[in-house]
Amino acid sequence: MTRSDLVARLAERFGQARLAERFGQLTQRDTEFAVKAILDAMSEALAKGHRIEIRGFGSFSVNRRPPRVGRNPRSGEQVVIPQKLVPHFKPGKALREAVDQNMPVEAADGSPSATRAAP
Repeated sequence: MTRSDLVARLAERFGQARLAERFGQLTQRDTEFAVKAILDAMSEALAKGHRIEIRGFGSFSVNRRPPRVGRNPRSGEQVVIPQKLVPHFKPGKALREAVDQNMPVEAADGSPSATRAAP
């Protein structure tokens, strides 16, 4: 799903009549602004080194990758790769379980089999 797919789906969901009477209809433009604002706020928080936790969905944090020695694939020369700070996402239990229950399980031959049944 792309960002524009997400905006379209949210605009469709929150533009429905049952919510319109309570909140007023959200246009695609309003939805796009809201999604952009949320993603910008999350990006800024991670850039400052903060942790973001969304209960039932997961948490975003910043991990440190230590410096290491790599190789230039063309020349084979050793290259020092400096430390990096990288964003990391850890899914929450509810998200892991929802994905596990709704994703098709691949058969031994590599073809997708039937969707798992809920326990």
